[in-house]
Amino acid sequence: MKFSTKEDIDAPIDAVFEMLCEFDQFERAAMRRGAEVQRVDQLAEPGAGMQWEAAFDMRGKRRALQVEMDRFDRPTEMKLNTRSQGLTGDMSFDLVALSRSRTRIMVALDLKPQNLSARLLVQSLKLAKNALTKKFKKRVGDYAKDMEERYHKPR
Repeated sequence: MKFSTKEDIDAPIDAVFEMLCEFDQFERAAMRRGAEVQRVDQLAEPGAGMQWEAAFDMRGKRRALQVEMDRFDRPTEMKLNTRSQGLTGDMSFDLVALSRSRTRIMVALDLKPQNLSARLLVQSLKLAKNALTKKFKKRVGDYAKDMEERYHKPR
């Protein structure tokens, strides 16, 4: 099951990529929503090989999730692989400079079930695909707008 969207941001590609690299903010945002998140790698700089472990409640069950940075090509691409009980996912962020001050970000999430219970979960998600796609696009759009505002905010 795949979700994808794109947004244009009124900020240079380097600035947008740097904002995508603010991993500690993503960790804190997940914790504010009730998830437990812990970075488990020993890398000093952001890059391929970064790893996190997370746990959260979904549909009345505690879910564990492992996330690994698979690709990190500054300033154009970032790809994360996720694994949980019976479900894998690939999330990619591709950036394209439209001009010196404008960037297009393309975000894609592909979920793949690995066992029967995960297939049932994905099948139920497919029934709500339109609503989930709208929510995905809105979240990415809100984040893009936030990046734009942070970039233009007086320093």
